[in-house]
Amino acid sequence: MSYRRTIKIVCGFAGGSAVLVVAAAAAEYQGCFGHTRAARWSLFNVLQAAQPAGNRTVESTGNAWDFNWDKRDPSALLTNGKKKEVVSEDPSSEQDNGKPKATRNILLIRHSQYNLGGNGDHERILTPLGREQAEFTGQRLAALGLKYDIMVHSTMARATETANIISKYLPGVELVSCDLLREGAPIQPVPPVTHWKPDAVQYHEDGARIEAAFRRYIHRADPKQEEDSYEIIVCHANVIRYFVCRALQFPPEGWLRIGLNNGSITWLTVRPSGRVALRTLGDSGFMPPDKLTRT
Repeated sequence: MSYRRTIKIVCGFAGGSAVLVVAAAAAEYQGCFGHTRAARWSLFNVLQAAQPAGNRTVESTGNAWDFNWDKRDPSALLTNGKKKEVVSEDPSSEQDNGKPKATRNILLIRHSQYNLGGNGDHERILTPLGREQAEFTGQRLAALGLKYDIMVHSTMARATETANIISKYLPGVELVSCDLLREGAPIQPVPPVTHWKPDAVQYHEDGARIEAAFRRYIHRADPKQEEDSYEIIVCHANVIRYFVCRALQFPPEGWLRIGLNNGSITWLTVRPSGRVALRTLGDSGFMPPDKLTRT
């Protein structure tokens, strides 16, 4: 079959949108390679890419999902090189073989707007608008009607104050502080930015701490947990963005490409199988538009 006839037939299948691609491929075919096998396959690959998606078989080139990302996959637990046998005093639970049964819901709340000009953390408290934002967030969490198990917050002033305001709307929910959740620089972002350049030592120290926080709070349920849980974590944008990338097994260096409003809700679910889903990212639609900020 002649070269021109081949082009005509392929264009007939691909449609008019492939003409420019074909032209470029033809130039490469004639000017770079000549009539060689390599050229024919190069042209074939370009033309194949021009086909409508429904006419192609797409093969994934990404990495496979790591089901043992939190090191809690029962099938991967080893003791002295052998699979760990889970022994239970309750015969009725032996059939579960130590496998998690419940889903963990983790609601990550970014602190509200605060005083950027404060001298030190103790002066970087919420602005009047920030306190109003926290009220909206507390009302939203209460309106969801979920049975919250605990609320953990960063020890920084703006996160602590946000958590205390939210707590008014969730009576009976235990409030706990944690230094691991403090703001910081988790990992050098890709692509880099010019307006924010922490020292390498800050990435080294903050990154280890924020990763430790991820490992403590983001994982599948313990096998002993019978019911689904709902946990609130009030912390900071950098921490939340890093958590999301790590939990979804996206490149963590992309964390800075995500934007979160003050007082917003990011909701992760971790299934017993280890699968993770992002239900909401930076949800702040429960606030009036004139109350939205990102500072």
